[in-house]
Amino acid sequence: MDKVILETPDDTMAFGRALGAVLRPGDLVLLAGPLGAGKTTLTRGIADGMGVGGRVSSPTFVLARVHEAGQTGVPLIHVDAYRLGGDLSQLDDLDLDTDLESSAVVVEWGEGSAERLNEDHLVIRLSREDDDTRTATLEPHGEWADRTDSLTALIR
Repeated sequence: MDKVILETPDDTMAFGRALGAVLRPGDLVLLAGPLGAGKTTLTRGIADGMGVGGRVSSPTFVLARVHEAGQTGVPLIHVDAYRLGGDLSQLDDLDLDTDLESSAVVVEWGEGSAERLNEDHLVIRLSREDDDTRTATLEPHGEWADRTDSLTALIR
């Protein structure tokens, strides 16, 4: 497991940009961590790295937001599974498995439910060290095991 120290919100954005630049259709990224750990900030960075349009904010009340493809040609689907509380039927209603074929999907609070969408997925576990500093622990699954080395090299 790779760990990345993100000392400022700008570092979290930069890490997200690096990840967003390499995402491709079918990629599934799960963001885990407590409230205020930086999941939405990281997602903003991912969206910026993908060049997708529209404001990126936590989709807590709508569950999912679709951002049209930008410079990478890959749309982003941003999901917040916090309100689902483990109710997988609502996750199924979003048809993410269909959208996953043509989009990159980032799921906040998806651990324990969204992994089943794709055995090849990346879990990024964020923890707060203090007001600004975060630690991102990368837990690759499937083909992501080969991809995380190049990702962490980009941001070091």
